Parts: sequence; C-alpha cells; structure tokens
Amino acid sequence: MTRHITFHAIEVGDARDGSWTAPLLARVPEELDRWVPDEVRTPAGDAAAREQFAEHLPELLPVLDLLVSQGEGQPGLTALLAEVGLRNPFRACSQIGGVAGTLLRNYDWDLGEAERTIVSSTLLRPVIGTAEGLWGLLDGMNDAGLAISLTYGGRPVHGPGFGIPVVLRYVLETCETVLQALAVLGRVPIATAQNVTVVDRDEAVTVHLGPDIAPTRAADACATNHQHLPLPEEQARTSSTYRRLETVRAAGESGDPDAIVAALLRPPLHEYDEETGYGTMYTAAYRPAEGRVTYHWPAQDAWEQSFKAFDPGSRKITYGALDG
Repeated sequence: MTRHITFHAIEVGDARDGSWTAPLLARVPEELDRWVPDEVRTPAGDAAAREQFAEHLPELLPVLDLLVSQGEGQPGLTALLAEVGLRNPFRACSQIGGVAGTLLRNYDWDLGEAERTIVSSTLLRPVIGTAEGLWGLLDGMNDAGLAISLTYGGRPVHGPGFGIPVVLRYVLETCETVLQALAVLGRVPIATAQNVTVVDRDEAVTVHLGPDIAPTRAADACATNHQHLPLPEEQARTSSTYRRLETVRAAGESGDPDAIVAALLRPPLHEYDEETGYGTMYTAAYRPAEGRVTYHWPAQDAWEQSFKAFDPGSRKITYGALDG
C-alpha cells in the first residue's frame, strides 16, 4: 500500500507575529486530547507546568509565555507547550554521530501522519530542526555548529519531567558545545527513557536518559532503541534494535557519511510495514559545522536546508511503492 506525507519547510523568525503559532494553535484541541491528561488541563495544572518550566528551562520562559498568550490561555495549553506531565509516545529510530562531524539519523514513525515540518527559527538564536510537539524538535542544529537527535530508549517507564522534544529545543537554543549540552541533559528531568546524540565541531556523544536512571554515556555515539539495561527478549526481537545498532556501527566504520546514509536508506535500518503503515519517515544528514542538513528518502530527490540558504516550501513524499 502506497502512503504519502507532505513535508513543509517554514521560516518563523522570533514567532512574535503569530504566523507560526496560528496553524499550530488550531490543532490544540486535538493535541490536548492526544497528549495531556484531563487532570493536567486545569489552571492549577498549567500553573504547575509553567513553574516547572521556569525552574529548569528559564531562558525559554519568555517564548513559552508568548506562545501561550497567542493561544489566548486555553486550559491545558501551558502544560502542552511546556511538555510537562504528557502521555509520551514510544517508537523506534536509529542514529550515529561523529563521522566527519556529522549527525545521521532515521526517524521511524506512523506513516499515516499527514505531514511533517522543518522549522527555521530565531527564538533565542538561529536553529533549524524537525518539529515535534508543536514547537519541540526531533532533531536539529544551531548556528554554533551543535546538532542533536533523539531515539526512544526502549523501556516503557514514565515519571515526572519533560517531554524530550522541548528539551532538544532548549539545548539548541542555549548551548554551543557537547559539554554544555551534556550539562543540560544531566540536570533537566526527562519523563521517559530516551537516547540523545549530540555532535559539535570536536566530539560526539550519546547519552541514555530516563526518569529512573542517572544520565549514562553510551560506549559510542550510536543509538537505536535500547540503553545499557537489558530489554525483554520479545521486544528486542520485534524492534530489531540490537541488529540495527550493529548495522549502523558497521556502516560508521567506513568513515564515509555518504556510505552511512546509503545504509540508513536500506533494510534493516530503513523500515516499511505495508500492513501497519509504520516505517522510516525520513533520513536526516546533519553537517552542523557547515550549518546544513539534507533530508533523504529512497529513490526520491533529497532536500537540503541550511542557515545560508533555507528553502521554504513543500515536498510530497511517497512510501511503499518506492521503498520496496
């Protein structure tokens, strides 16, 4: 079965004119039902979310307040945008950092999703990334040459803390080096098990995060969907997480980013399940020192974005017939 997703690339500047938030806020009722528990959708829940955001992500608090004000204070909106107390999704993904200064990743998700957006912004500094959770990020880079990406850590734990997409946004808005990023990831509470890879001009690190563990550096800058703790055998088998990690590591031994991208575009790293509609939504190749990222899909034109030449517009991507 063939599926289609439209990718959009948009420039939002500092978000003060409301042009970015208008279409996002139109989706708030749906997003609240999807992510925010009823008990959080109250004035008290919003106030608690803002207080927690101010404590841990203070530099971004003026932006949060701006976005909430543009939404006219809908109940639950602050908690939704702050990503506090949300029901978080669990999915796959593969990534590798550090080969010739790159961060290369597959994002795997439900291909029934109608769209995906690449956002260029200047909230606190220039950032380009793939949007998630309205203003959070799945992956991205900033003008200092720092890039970051996430994968699900494989363990269905949940605790107090933030959704990881808003934390990735915060890292890129406030950090310039891997060392600074690791300091943030070490102090900000994360609600679910996540693996985060960060790359700068000099180094690349993957760190395992979760509400029940101390931040733990991985053996290298590779990640799929497990951490340093064992997974149930059935989960490991169905997710192919160990096989995918071995495959992306082996590709990294080539030292050639183009060879790694080629590996990410074919099985077992690239996935497509015709029956469920689950698979690899995109492959992103970040070259943060050059300020550019290229999105790839099998047998379709790549799409490059950069700080010097951001290309707003839309691309309709086909899955299934071309994925094989």
